[in-house]
Amino acid sequence: MPDSSRYLLGLSAYYHDAAACLLADGEIVAAASEERFTRRKGDASFPARAVEYCLREAGITLADVERVAFYDKPLLKFERILETYLAVAPRGFASFLKAGPLWVKEKLFTDRELRRALGRVGGGDAEYEGEVRYAEHHESHAASAFYPSPFGEAAVLTVDGVGEWATASIGVGRGAELEILRELRWPDSLGLLYSAFTYYTGFRVNSGEYKVMGLAPYGEPRYVDRIFEHLVDLREDGSFTLDQRYFDYVAGLTMTSDAFHELFGGPPRAPESRLTQRDMDLARSVQAVCEEVMLRMTRTAHRETGLDALCMAGGVALNAVANGRILREGPFARLWVQPAAGDAGGALGAAQLVWHRELGASRTVRRGRDGAPRDAMRGALLGPSFGEDELHAFLDDTGARYERVGSGEERATRVAALLAEGRVVGWFDGRMEFGPRALGARSILGDARSPRMQAEMNLRIKFREGFRPFAPAVLRERAADWFELDGESPYMLIVAPVKRERRLAAGGGQGDEPWGIDRLNVPRSEIPAVTHVDWSARVQTVSEETSPAFHALLSAFERLTGCPVLVNTSFNVRGEPIVCTPADAYRCFMRTNITHLVLGPFLLDRAAQPPWREDAGARPAIPLD
Repeated sequence: MPDSSRYLLGLSAYYHDAAACLLADGEIVAAASEERFTRRKGDASFPARAVEYCLREAGITLADVERVAFYDKPLLKFERILETYLAVAPRGFASFLKAGPLWVKEKLFTDRELRRALGRVGGGDAEYEGEVRYAEHHESHAASAFYPSPFGEAAVLTVDGVGEWATASIGVGRGAELEILRELRWPDSLGLLYSAFTYYTGFRVNSGEYKVMGLAPYGEPRYVDRIFEHLVDLREDGSFTLDQRYFDYVAGLTMTSDAFHELFGGPPRAPESRLTQRDMDLARSVQAVCEEVMLRMTRTAHRETGLDALCMAGGVALNAVANGRILREGPFARLWVQPAAGDAGGALGAAQLVWHRELGASRTVRRGRDGAPRDAMRGALLGPSFGEDELHAFLDDTGARYERVGSGEERATRVAALLAEGRVVGWFDGRMEFGPRALGARSILGDARSPRMQAEMNLRIKFREGFRPFAPAVLRERAADWFELDGESPYMLIVAPVKRERRLAAGGGQGDEPWGIDRLNVPRSEIPAVTHVDWSARVQTVSEETSPAFHALLSAFERLTGCPVLVNTSFNVRGEPIVCTPADAYRCFMRTNITHLVLGPFLLDRAAQPPWREDAGARPAIPLD
C-alpha cells in the first residue's frame, strides 16, 4: 500500500551547526546534526549525511518530499552585511575583503547551492527541482520553540547572536498561529556580548560560551557595574544598546577592541593559559548581566502576551543558569526550552513553519500516558539507532571482547553495580539525541556520590578543563527530593539548587573556604560530582515513558545505593562531536579511561580488550593506575 504521508524536510547550513529534520504529517520523524556523521565539530557544510539519514529513517527518497524548508533568508542576511560594511567604511575593509568574496561566491547563491547539494543526495547528479521555502532566522527559532512545546498557547522568546537583522524576538503562539511581536536588531546582541567575553577570557567563540557559564560561579560579579556603565545601555523592557567602541565584530576580525581591553585591564587571555581570578570575575559578571537582560525580556513577553507559559530558543536559550532564574523568579508559571535551541533546531522550526503556516495544518498538543501535556520532541531521541545484529557484527569485525547482558533488568543491575564501584561507563543505547546535550543515549556515566568523579572524568576521560561541572541525571519522580526544581527538566536546560538538606558545609564547616578555582575540591553535597561551587546543578529529569532503559538504570542504581542520581556527560572527548555510531563509541572508549562500554545489549570491559591501534596522531589513552 503506497505511503500517503506528506513529508517536509527542514535544513540549516552554511553558518553554524548544519542539520536536517524530517516531518511526516507534521510529526517529527528524524533529526540530526551533520557534525555527528562527519566528525567535524560544528560542521556548517550542507548536511548531506543528515539528510540521507532522515530519508532512510522514513524509508523514502527525496522525490517523496513535498517541500524543503531552509532556516533563514540568505539575501536578507547579505543585505545586513553589506549595509554594515557601507556604514562603517572604510574601517571594515579588511573584514569585507575576507568575507565578501565568500558571500558572493557561495552564500549569496544559496538557492543554487542547496538545489545542487540536494540533487547529489543518494548519488544523483541533477539539481533538485522541487519547492524550497525560506523562513526568517528568528521565526525558525520561534517555531522550533512553540510548535513542539506542550502548550496550546504561549509567549515565545528567542535570543542569539544574529540572524538576518534580528538578535532577539518576542512572539506569541496560539494553536497553529505564530506571530512575532517585537525584535531587537543588529548590532545590539546579547549573544554577541556574551561571545565577546568568551573571546576575552580565552575561549572559542560559538563553542566556549558554556565554559564561561561554568566558570562564573568561581568568580565575583565585580565588573557588572562597569559593563552597564560603559558597554550596555539596558532599558526596563530588556532592550538595550551596545557601545560599539568597545567591540570589533561589526567592522573587524575579532570580538573586542582596544578600548574593551583597556576598560578591563589588559589583553584577552591566551587560550589554554592559566585562568586567573580576573577571568573568573569577568565570567561571573557577564553571566549576571545576561541573566538580568533575560529576566527583563521575559517580563516584557509576559506583559505583551498575558500568558502563563513561555517557550524559548536561540543559542542564548542554552544558558541553563539564566533559564533556572527565569523559572524561579520570572513571571511565567511554565517554561519549555527547545533542546536543539541553536541553529540546528532552526531546521526543525523552518519545516514546522511551512507545515502550519503555508500548508495550513492544524496543531494538537501531544499527551502522555497519564494524559498530561507532553512536548513533541520524543525526548530529543531523533537520531540513528543500531539493532542488535548490527552491533554484534561490528564487535566481531573489530575483534572486541564482550558479553551479552540483554537490554532489560539484568543489564541495568550489572551496570548499576559497576557504577557503584566507581567505574566509568560509556552508555550507547537507542536513538541518538538531537541537540548539544547527551540525555542517556550517547552518554558517559559515573557515580554522583564520588568526590573524585568530577576531576576523574574531566581530566582522564574528557581531556578538558578541570573546573567544568557535570550534570546530574535523576529519576523524574525523585527530582524534588534532591533539587529545588518545580517541574521537569528533561533536556538538561535548567540549573537548580541542590536541596539544602542534601548539602554539606563548605570548607568542612571550619570557616576555611578556599578562594577561586581551589573551591573545586570542596565536597558540597551528598552528590559532590554534580554539585557546582554555588550548590547548583544542571538537572536532567529522566522519564520512564520517554527513556525507559535509562530510567531502569537509574532505578537499579537507587535500589543498590539509595541514590537516584548519576553523573551524565556527553559521550565524546574535548573538541569532538558526541559519538554517533558503534565505531565512534568504541574508538572513544579505547582512547580514554572509560572502564566499561555498553553497546545496546553488549557489555565490554576495557581491560579485556585487545591492544588498540589507529592512525598516527590520534590522542592516546592516559594509562590506568
